[in-house]
Amino acid sequence: KCDMGLVGLAVMGQNLVLNMEDHGYTVSVFNRTVSKVDEFLAANPGRKIHGAKSIEDLCQSLSRPRKIMLMVKAGPAVDEFVAQILPHLSPGDVIIDGGNSHFPDTIRRTRELEAKGILFIGTGVSGGEEGARHGPSIMPGGSPAAWPLVKDVLQAISAKVGKDSTPCCEW
Repeated sequence: KCDMGLVGLAVMGQNLVLNMEDHGYTVSVFNRTVSKVDEFLAANPGRKIHGAKSIEDLCQSLSRPRKIMLMVKAGPAVDEFVAQILPHLSPGDVIIDGGNSHFPDTIRRTRELEAKGILFIGTGVSGGEEGARHGPSIMPGGSPAAWPLVKDVLQAISAKVGKDSTPCCEW
């Protein structure tokens, strides 16, 4: 079973997956255009990355509680993917919106999903494709109960600062 799931294999999503895998996490990936999954896997042979052919496959490939990061365009696309993922989740699973959504949308999604037992995080991922690959600043907020479940991976992949290598990621 994989540690994390990621939906959306544009440049930022691909680089975050590679960053996670570099830090020892196994990642399951899905893209609406499934051929992008195959292309990504072919371009990165030998890595601990699972290519999912459907949302159901993605969810089934994850250890529990499931943690799925959405790297899709902010707005309606986030709600569409949440609706597709939701039937395959269990209480305590986490959806992370990494698409820099407007904070009122994060507040609404957090409230709606918590009512269904699902935890939600909206987060900014700053630093562009280079940051995503080698250490972005990550600014999560949403369901407080989700933080302990994702803190290790998000802080591991984030940029570090100072003599003590403080992660550029905090709740």
